[in-house]
Amino acid sequence: MKSLIQACSITLIICSLLTFGHLSVQAQTAQEPVLLTSCGQSPGPVRLKVFMQRLKIDFEYNALATAADLAAKKKEDKPYKSVIIVTGASLKGMGAAGVSVDDELARTKALIEEARKQGITVIGSHIEGMARRSQGASSGDNSDELSIDAVCPNSDFMIVKQEGDSDKRFTNISTSKKIPLLLFDLNNEMLDLLKKVYNK
Repeated sequence: MKSLIQACSITLIICSLLTFGHLSVQAQTAQEPVLLTSCGQSPGPVRLKVFMQRLKIDFEYNALATAADLAAKKKEDKPYKSVIIVTGASLKGMGAAGVSVDDELARTKALIEEARKQGITVIGSHIEGMARRSQGASSGDNSDELSIDAVCPNSDFMIVKQEGDSDKRFTNISTSKKIPLLLFDLNNEMLDLLKKVYNK
């Protein structure tokens, strides 16, 4: 009986550790200040911005942030310690910003390269779920998937809405690239994730 209780306890502990995603037994953490940006100009970063404000995380939001912005902060001796890049392409959003998918992919690639040079933690995120991933101006539009490919396989860890991983898109990236994946379902779970990541 004692062995059975111990086995059940161990199982419960493992399940609780894995609740927030694959490969996340060891808590993923990042430091402030944070640069919050987009790859694809979807509304996702604005939603995340609200939660970061609520937690009083020291961050700056720049949907079109560039590698030069990271370099300038370092030159000012006020470097960012982490970058959150929210994936999700919106043709409407990119049109309003005057950029194309190719522009976004090139900007993001250079941004991540500069972050790597500076030792800045890169967090890839997709928080709008399948509604964003299946959205497109026309049949065959894969701009959202391109934004995911540009960011998530090149991140230190990912924060993703669980429903958006229903086809295991992010799980496969996590497994193949050995990148921790933190999953959330409800908004309060995303808040809890950010609390853990930024020790709030």
